[in-house]
Amino acid sequence: MKTLNINVLALAISLALSAGAMAESMSKKQYKSLDKNIDAEYKLAKKGCDSLSGNAEDICEAEAKGNKNIASAQLEYNYKPTAKTRYKALVAKADADYSVATQKCDDKDGNAEDVCVKEAKATKVQATGAAETQMTTSKAKAVAIEKSTDARKDAATDTRDADYAVAKEKCDALAGDTKDLCMSDAKVHFDR
Repeated sequence: MKTLNINVLALAISLALSAGAMAESMSKKQYKSLDKNIDAEYKLAKKGCDSLSGNAEDICEAEAKGNKNIASAQLEYNYKPTAKTRYKALVAKADADYSVATQKCDDKDGNAEDVCVKEAKATKVQATGAAETQMTTSKAKAVAIEKSTDARKDAATDTRDADYAVAKEKCDALAGDTKDLCMSDAKVHFDR
């Protein structure tokens, strides 16, 4: 069973490490194939839990389901790398960790169990908050980049307009064909 969990984790880690390369080159067919592999790994892991009983079986099943959810969310992020899919992958990890932790808390009694559950909940809240912060930051950066790009374009346009006005004024000091040639050159140079 531990080998199976290690295999699932290895798959999730390999997907995470290859996110950049896969995002550019993963076809729909590859995505579906990897998704089927995740489902197959989950079914094997769940089947491995059948030999256990009681809370050990519950913990095993929570680990199997959590690993599946993490791998699926990570695959989705690798296939469509956006702030939202990254957030979902981080939340899937937090949910899986919480589920396993609360199952492990069932082995305790009384106040120790209550403390264990509260600690698991606090860890989940912290991880979810970090994911939300990361998503919000990513969105804010995207907006800032867009505004910065717009500001640069506006500044470039204003600078070009000012430089054209200077060139036009210089041409006004000339006369005849020289003035016409100067104005023509200024218009070409400043895209008028």
